Amino acid sequence: MVCNRKSRNKPVPAVAYFRTSGAANVGEDKDTLSRQRAAVEGFAEANGYDLVGEHYDAAVSGADAIEDRPGFSALLDRIEANGVQTVIVEDVSRFARDQKAHILGLALLRERGVTLLSADGHNLTDDTDEMVEAMISVMAVFAQVEKKRLVKKLKSARDRRSAELGHRVEGRKGYRETNPELVRAAKRLAHGNRKERLSLRAIASRLAEQGYLTRTGNTLPAAQVKRLLEAG
Repeated sequence: MVCNRKSRNKPVPAVAYFRTSGAANVGEDKDTLSRQRAAVEGFAEANGYDLVGEHYDAAVSGADAIEDRPGFSALLDRIEANGVQTVIVEDVSRFARDQKAHILGLALLRERGVTLLSADGHNLTDDTDEMVEAMISVMAVFAQVEKKRLVKKLKSARDRRSAELGHRVEGRKGYRETNPELVRAAKRLAHGNRKERLSLRAIASRLAEQGYLTRTGNTLPAAQVKRLLEAG
């Protein structure tokens, strides 16, 4: 789907995402990054977007797993922290070349309500493609299966280590053990008022007002609030 230019009274905040695949292309003075930045900035200016930041994966192949990219991970953290809902790339190949990486990346953005635009005028998160929709659903199922497999694998490793040492080796403690007050506060906000259902970001803002912040003094990311609400 092609994204059409719209006139706006106020620029819409957006974040740029860049990727270069080879070490030889890394650097501010290299043509690859300069070309990407020029294309994204030109598109943003022409279509009413205000670039409030950028994230860059240097020397990362387009086939590399999306979840292993530090720049993309930082992008997700930024989205969860300040609510930017638009990401702009030069073209689809700068986002990912591998189909699995592409589909999973789109799923991660779309579940956060983010629109991914390319500087050549396409909305890459458009949901009218039935095949893409089906593949995203399948990827979500496999991701859940993989998560359960990993949990079992870690538990088995702890059990073996416990047998070797002769005492119980515990896994990473959850929020219910490390910060039960925070868990209770988050759940009160989520379930305390049936007339007003707060979003994850709204809960994070209310928690910040109560003094619950990250170690660096920032509002809790939406993903962290979600984990608090899921804490048993």
